[in-house]
Amino acid sequence: MYSISLFEIGSSSCPILPIVNFSIEQIARVCETLEENGDIQRLGRFLWSLQVSPTSSNILIEHESILRARALIAFHLGNYQEVYHLLENYKYTRNHHTKLQTMWMEAHYQEAEKLRGRPLGPVDKYRVRKKYPLPRTIWDGEEKSHCFKERTRSLLRKSYLEDPYPNPIKKRQLAQITELTATQVANWFKNRRQRDRAAKAKNRQLFSLPNHSYSPSLSTQTSTT
Repeated sequence: MYSISLFEIGSSSCPILPIVNFSIEQIARVCETLEENGDIQRLGRFLWSLQVSPTSSNILIEHESILRARALIAFHLGNYQEVYHLLENYKYTRNHHTKLQTMWMEAHYQEAEKLRGRPLGPVDKYRVRKKYPLPRTIWDGEEKSHCFKERTRSLLRKSYLEDPYPNPIKKRQLAQITELTATQVANWFKNRRQRDRAAKAKNRQLFSLPNHSYSPSLSTQTSTT
């Protein structure tokens, strides 16, 4: 169960949507809209209102959109065991697999980073992926490259070349196109910027080394003239 304090239930700036007369399809559409807009706080508050409603005891497990919303909120709260439970025990449609696969692996990466007390390198992430394979509920057997399809990686790389610091609107647009969450898109850009900065720093270090390697040729050239 989500803590009331996490979503500031008493705040008048973000009222809970009334759900008494909502059908399950309407509730699912609300979850989808809030997820697409990246409005995590309102989505969390809305799910909390479903939990405390006496008329919606089974709604939380009756529709895929609601299950996805629950997984997303659990991910943002760092409740990774809940994420794993939701992704492993309910089957999801194929068009949402990419987003949920990325959520699965990011949750495992973040858990591993917390345990080790440091960021994971490529080898670390590979070992995590081998240790925690994708459940068949969010995977149809198609092989992935680091859980991102090549089309997704290509779109992100192209967008990065155009603007390495996309604004929130652009991140949401990319998330919709790539079937990732806005957070996953933001993490990809952050990691790519870090790799580029590290590469540039390495290049600067190489070019700043003393140019002593050319001394023999220069002295030889001088002695022959």
